[in-house]
Amino acid sequence: MIRWTSLRIVSVTLAVSSILSALPLSEPTPVHVKPESSAAAFTVLKAGSDAALVSPQPASLPFGWAAVELAGPHEVYVQNKDITKSLDVRPGAELRQAPKADAPILTLANAGETLDITGLHGRWTQLKLARPLVGYIKVASASLPLASSPRPALTEPAGAPAPFAPPPVRAAAQGATAGEASTAVSLTDSGGDAVPRIFQGRFVSTRSPFRPRRPYDWALADESGSRFAYLDVSRLLQTEPIENYAGRTVAVLGAARALPGTKDFVIIVESLQLR
Repeated sequence: MIRWTSLRIVSVTLAVSSILSALPLSEPTPVHVKPESSAAAFTVLKAGSDAALVSPQPASLPFGWAAVELAGPHEVYVQNKDITKSLDVRPGAELRQAPKADAPILTLANAGETLDITGLHGRWTQLKLARPLVGYIKVASASLPLASSPRPALTEPAGAPAPFAPPPVRAAAQGATAGEASTAVSLTDSGGDAVPRIFQGRFVSTRSPFRPRRPYDWALADESGSRFAYLDVSRLLQTEPIENYAGRTVAVLGAARALPGTKDFVIIVESLQLR
């Protein structure tokens, strides 16, 4: 009789743990950066998936909202000024959803956190963030116990085995493939084994009779004409004169590295194509 009671308690515990850790979604559900309907949504969870609830739920959550955890990796953007000379992201730097000053802030950079460069966008650097992010979804009041709702008390008989609670089921973001690996350049990687990436911009000359010569004669510029990376074309095998690309939009394949003693980047160009 005691053994049967223990098994029943374990089953109830498993059921309650499942309810508290995952919330089934019957329709596509936007995940907001704040628990407000007017706040930006940075992804949408698919209908039929289970939202991984943050446990415990924040006590300050408004009624009808739930905090959910989204597994990484995530694509985020940081301003170039927040990248140090050692190619680390400054702790507390704002990691945004898009390379724009008015884009939603998804989280802040942590001290000692490993981030990877996956692209350059003018004054912004695109990064891969491995850790989970917390967002907020609107739910029916009866869908889950809120932070203020007491959890049911379960008492086990002495000597009963501790119940096993399964880990939360992660919800896949719409359009993303869970667990998919991506090639990236480590921010702490300044050696010769940096991974080549494709960068796009306008191919411009840095030479001018009115100013000192730059470290490299060519650079990539954004739409406003601002340089965001120098180009080292010394390894480029081109049959066409390099000057023919000046002022034109190009796609460059190469590895990005920091220039010592500056905040500038240089891309070691392996191939160059018009766009």
